[in-house]
Amino acid sequence: MSDVFAPAPSPSYRLIPSRFPPIGLFDTVTTTADAGAVMDLAGWTNDRLVEERLRRLPEDEWVYGQPNSSIVMATFLHVPPGGSRFNGPDLGAWYAAAALRTAAFEVAHHLRREAVATGAAILHRDFRTYTAELAGSYLDIRGQQAPRAGVYDPGSYAASQALGEGIRASGGGGIIYDSVRHIGGVNIVSHRPRNILQVTQTDHWRLTVEAASPRIEMARLKAG
Repeated sequence: MSDVFAPAPSPSYRLIPSRFPPIGLFDTVTTTADAGAVMDLAGWTNDRLVEERLRRLPEDEWVYGQPNSSIVMATFLHVPPGGSRFNGPDLGAWYAAAALRTAAFEVAHHLRREAVATGAAILHRDFRTYTAELAGSYLDIRGQQAPRAGVYDPGSYAASQALGEGIRASGGGGIIYDSVRHIGGVNIVSHRPRNILQVTQTDHWRLTVEAASPRIEMARLKAG
């Protein structure tokens, strides 16, 4: 099977929990040295794991001096303990969807898992939306659920992380793939911070899930 590469869908959508404030410390600095100083000042590198991840991210891939640069940097430096579908725990990646509805299904899946784990019948959380243009060429594995069954495994990230980290190591931009949580949906993972462009914050939403049901409620929150 020959690999196929394609541009990312445009625009792309990402939902981030509102409990993580959009601190714009990197948005106005203009040099790598200033970015490093801001990290120290903000205490980002007080966390040993964050500091180790920063060392793994080449300085020429740091983003700063643009709106929402901090949101991008945080995504790569603050990583779940076990990693995510296409990245291990050593360095993060930017996950987005070709449609807002797909992005909602993705975060609702994890919110429902939290509800089950905590014994909550219903759980809701507020999110804010970011749109972005994703530059570069992406390995396109849409429609390959059969030949890449391990990569699409809904319960294991072993094969998908190996694929994603292989793409990163080879200098690739990332992967376009079918959503595992939303039938018909398309997702993108970008492994290069510098490819994440025109990041713009848009609407705020409240997502509500039920532990015992696939039902999702999504309500737009009023400004202010």
